[in-house]
Amino acid sequence: MTGISEILVLVLLITGILILPRFFKGEPVKKTSSAKMLKKLPAKIRFSIVLSLIYPIAMALYLKPWNGNLISYISYGIIPVILVWAVIWIIAGRKTPSKKKLNK
Repeated sequence: MTGISEILVLVLLITGILILPRFFKGEPVKKTSSAKMLKKLPAKIRFSIVLSLIYPIAMALYLKPWNGNLISYISYGIIPVILVWAVIWIIAGRKTPSKKKLNK
């Protein structure tokens, strides 16, 4: 036979699970579509993306990796693009303020 204290503990747990999250819910995050994000890209980023596609294609036409120059194509055509985007990503991370600075 269950006692009144066990029933009250169950009621307290259910209330805590269902009601407390509503009190501590933060601001709803606005979801932006990827189409809107693409429209907001600055001209520098758009130019960089296009250049990232054109450069490996131009190097492929010049080096002809299908004739046995695969290593040189990877070295001169693909790795520079990856390195440039890695540097851009690192610099963008340093410019973004951290959450600790925003809370102060």
